Order: sequence, then C-alpha cells, then structure tokens
Amino acid sequence: MPKRGMQPIRREQLIHATFEAIDKVGLADATIAQIAGYAGLSTGIVSHYFGDKDGLLNAAMRYVLRQLRDAVAVRRTYAEDAGPRAQIRAIIDGNFDETQTSSSATRVWLAFWSASMHQPELRRLQRANDRRLYSNLCHQFRGVLPHERARHAARGLAAMIDGLWLRGSLTGGTFDTAQARRIAYDYLDHHLPKDAH
Repeated sequence: MPKRGMQPIRREQLIHATFEAIDKVGLADATIAQIAGYAGLSTGIVSHYFGDKDGLLNAAMRYVLRQLRDAVAVRRTYAEDAGPRAQIRAIIDGNFDETQTSSSATRVWLAFWSASMHQPELRRLQRANDRRLYSNLCHQFRGVLPHERARHAARGLAAMIDGLWLRGSLTGGTFDTAQARRIAYDYLDHHLPKDAH
C-alpha cells in the first residue's frame, strides 16, 4: 500500500514520464510500459492512478494547460494596475513562456493538438483553451475598441499567437520567443489607439 501523501508525487512523476516518452518516441509509440519505466514505477501504478493511456494523456494535457494558465496569470498580476495594452502583452508573454516553448514542451503540445482531433476529451480541453485565450483578449480589447472591432482584433491576435507558436516549434532549432513576441506586439500596436495604455 502506498504511503499517505504519495499520490500527487506519483501522479506528477508519471505525467513527467509521459512528456519524456512523447519527446523521445512520439505519442503514438509511447506505451504504458515505457512511461512507467521512465518514471521508475510499475505499470500497475499507472492503471491505479489514471486507468489507461487515455486517462494519463488527459491528465498530462491538463498539466500543460495549467502551466500555460499560470504563466499568463503571473504576468497579468504584474500588469494588474496597467491598462489593456499591458494586459494583452502579458497574455502574449505567457503564451511564449519557457514552459510552452522548450523543445520538450513543443513536442508535447504538437502531440496533443494532433491527438485532440481523434480524442473527444482532449478536443474538449483544447477548445476550452482556445476559448479562454480569445475571451481574455476580447475582454481587454473591448476596454478601448468598439465591440465588433474588439472581437476582430482578438480573433486575429489569438490566431497570430497560435501561428507564431506553431512556426517557432517547427523550426527544428531554438524557438525565437523574442521575435514571436515582437511580431505579436506589432499586431497589438496596430489595433490599439496610440493613446490606449
């Protein structure tokens, strides 16, 4: 019987082992046995905590989504007293945080994006993430733009963030986050009035 308090530790070990397996062999070829091996645990522990590979993938995707949410939230807290421009820049910066752009993180995200086309639960999580990004951007743009223009600007910036992230992850080299942020900032500056803070 596992010691008390071990569940969160074991769960996190297995999630990190899932990332390692995806990074090394890809999502399709990652097996429960490999994941358990990377974690130094038995396959029975995986079944005990997650049920099956789909349950483990679901938990792993929730983990990377929490990392994204936290990266954005920390930056938005620092920009809390500033206006919409600073808040939107915080959202951009959070999306290009190291937790989202390391080579391992990009492989995991690409695997999840691909799997979400075939797995309803992963698709639901991905859609919720998309809606959150759009909603947060739209809310900030509405502080300085008319409703329809705000929606248009938010849609465009959400697509730009995703596109810049995708291009950066597919380069095969180091993700140039500074360049991605600059391009997104330029888009933001184009849509916000000069006097908007």
